[in-house]
Amino acid sequence: MSIDQEARGTSGETERRSAYPAEWNVEFKPSTPLPEGYRIGRETTRLTAGSVLIEGGKPLPCDVVWEQDVPITLRDGVVIYTDVLRPADQDKDLPAIVSWTSYGKSLPTPPPSGVLPENFSGLGKFEGADGAFWLDKGYALVNPDVRGAGKSGGDIHYWGCVDSHDGYDVIEWAAEQPWSNGKVALYGASWLAMSQWGIAATRPPHLAAIAPWNGVYDIYRTHMVWGGIPDPGFFDFINGILPGDSSSTEQIGAMSVREPLMNEYWEDKTPDLSDVTVPAYVVVDGVTGLHSMGGPEAFRRLGSGQKWLRINNTQEWTDQYSDVYQNDVSQFFDHYLKNIDNGWEQTPRVRACIINAGGEDFVDVPYAQWPVDETRYQELYLDARSESLSASAPAEVSSVSYPGVDGSTAFTVKFDQDTTLFGYMSVRLWVEAQGADDLDLFVLVEKLDADGNLLAPHLDIADSYPISPPGAPGRLRVSLRELDRELSTEFLPVHAFRNNKKLSPGEIVPVDIGLTPRGYYVEAGQQLRLTVAGWNIRGTGVDVHGPENPLVLGGRVAAETPRAENSGTHVIHTGPGYLSYLRVPVLDNPH
Repeated sequence: MSIDQEARGTSGETERRSAYPAEWNVEFKPSTPLPEGYRIGRETTRLTAGSVLIEGGKPLPCDVVWEQDVPITLRDGVVIYTDVLRPADQDKDLPAIVSWTSYGKSLPTPPPSGVLPENFSGLGKFEGADGAFWLDKGYALVNPDVRGAGKSGGDIHYWGCVDSHDGYDVIEWAAEQPWSNGKVALYGASWLAMSQWGIAATRPPHLAAIAPWNGVYDIYRTHMVWGGIPDPGFFDFINGILPGDSSSTEQIGAMSVREPLMNEYWEDKTPDLSDVTVPAYVVVDGVTGLHSMGGPEAFRRLGSGQKWLRINNTQEWTDQYSDVYQNDVSQFFDHYLKNIDNGWEQTPRVRACIINAGGEDFVDVPYAQWPVDETRYQELYLDARSESLSASAPAEVSSVSYPGVDGSTAFTVKFDQDTTLFGYMSVRLWVEAQGADDLDLFVLVEKLDADGNLLAPHLDIADSYPISPPGAPGRLRVSLRELDRELSTEFLPVHAFRNNKKLSPGEIVPVDIGLTPRGYYVEAGQQLRLTVAGWNIRGTGVDVHGPENPLVLGGRVAAETPRAENSGTHVIHTGPGYLSYLRVPVLDNPH
């Protein structure tokens, strides 16, 4: 239960928190100083049509009024500052798009890695709405420096009750402005998407729609302590790029190490998505997997009856700033923020990319729901004797072992007919730890050609974003194997992460691990490989079987560093009494 659920009274309202409860003892440290040249000060600038703000950038198609450092007073008296950008020829009846993040609002910004300058004007926050597109469509952009960021007062919070209710305040402020038509949307990728779940769950009266682009949901289970294994590295890096003037920043990475079990602190960052009832345009990265563990689950749990899911086959930023999909989301916004009858509701509720690594992907394949009702879940059983996967369970008991610190084992299956796999995959393993009382498991499903060569999906992006992870990963600390019976489904095991159950010598236990949802087209003769290892085999830019996995953000490298605690030997058991399997989602009539 989230803290908002606990605080909700009989009227349905929630306590509007401005600080975490003292007993959580949340760690904060001084924020990164503002970079040289960070624009500060109340002023209004007029930009003329044709202006180019970054080298080779997209020219502005209309005159723009740019109001800088407009103050907003939050519910606890803290003042934050926002920029407001409007088309100069329209000073009323404008719907607003809010890009909510702590990254800073100083403009212009360079294009994100992989985005060609001619497709980006620089008149927008990092991963937020680009002014050259949206202002010309008749929208206003509200780009706040959220609590603690830039010159805004307070301290930087990572999502949760404080950040979500701040978003509520800013949405209601925007709706009251003289240029506003009273309707506000949230938009953006990654952090800007993750924040939308919590803000929308507070139900601001004037929030009309959300468009989260690759937004992790359930930050504990799918990012910070994915599989019960603390993973602070990425956010330790992020802390170093959050600009704040005399503020402090929540140390969420340190909290993942200090608080490795699910508790109120983590529940606070996992909003009840049944409370989100506004129309939603949800985008999930179907290739790199950097955000796709939580996005499909967020979509499935949304309370809105007007929700659309699109799973892409490109890197998130090239998708986000392409004309095709900016125009697509603008139709969605036009319908719900401008009341334009443009036929949007006839859009298929799910449009998916089915990855055909080694061939041509199937893009925007329409389905009626997620997951697809016609999905048939099939078990492919592990056989340690032959290192294979098969639809038939092995007749004999066998096992395979590897060194827990740096070892791995793999199982493959060759398909005898063309097959579409789309949806949730999971693994059940019967495992034993020799010389240890626990084990951290990392699993990965990949597509191979008939000769066993890895088939990676093609990503047409810049070298500065060297992401080429071709598989569906998952992970689990076995002592945290207990399932949450309320959240788990037939197709997705969800763990409680509240109690440690260490292993006794010789004890063999079953564990269930959910994998990142995927859409794969496997041709006859091609193979799937399931790898199980004691180290992070999630491929992100280097040899998928190498020891280091750098991530790249805006041209800068951050390390993904799950805190695995392995020792001794891992043993995987298969056969009667120990039926280990990979469960795959098969569509018999895929298109």
